Amino acid sequence: MRLALFDLDNTLLGGDSDHAWGDYLCERGILDPVAYKNRNDAFYQDYQAGTLDLNAYLEFTLEILAATDMAQLDEWHADFMRDCIEPIILPKALALLKKHREAGDKLVIITATNRFITGPIAKRLDVETLLATECERVDDRYTGRSTDIPCFREGKVTRLNRWLEENGFNLEGSYFYSDSMNDLPLLKQVANPVAVDPDPNLRAEAEQRGWPVISLRD
Repeated sequence: MRLALFDLDNTLLGGDSDHAWGDYLCERGILDPVAYKNRNDAFYQDYQAGTLDLNAYLEFTLEILAATDMAQLDEWHADFMRDCIEPIILPKALALLKKHREAGDKLVIITATNRFITGPIAKRLDVETLLATECERVDDRYTGRSTDIPCFREGKVTRLNRWLEENGFNLEGSYFYSDSMNDLPLLKQVANPVAVDPDPNLRAEAEQRGWPVISLRD
């Protein structure tokens, strides 16, 4: 079975779910709308520039999970899905997922964004397999720490290779769709790398390497 791998943020979605979660918390007064948003925006700019300190970012973004019980988090996330994620689900992305599904491919979303945010999104997109940055839970409560190797840059390759070994898949004939230069390590591993609405650095790289460049935006 051929693999079809998809980045999530700014690839299948017309926006960044991790950044949008921070905005959601600020807009509803759950977190400081000035101080938190400024730091959130600064981290996002670092991500786009390829200079993100991932450990610092995870410490920052997971703090609210540790401070909140699961019932409240689930309620917030349901609102977040309705108000922030549904509007940025791209019809062309749904069509691309459907195309690979109907071709008999194994669909996998592989994202640096944490599983708390992305688990319900993957379910909404009808993609069963999700590789994401993991959040530690103890006694059904988040600790504010991440576990395992973050699913970011070379970490995506490491996490995917382990998943391939554990599940009996390989990258023969595989596809990977991404918008970000941060995903270059994994794009170079697959048989069919595809740049989707890419950032300027990835666009230049894709054009130099002769990779397809597509848009899923309307």
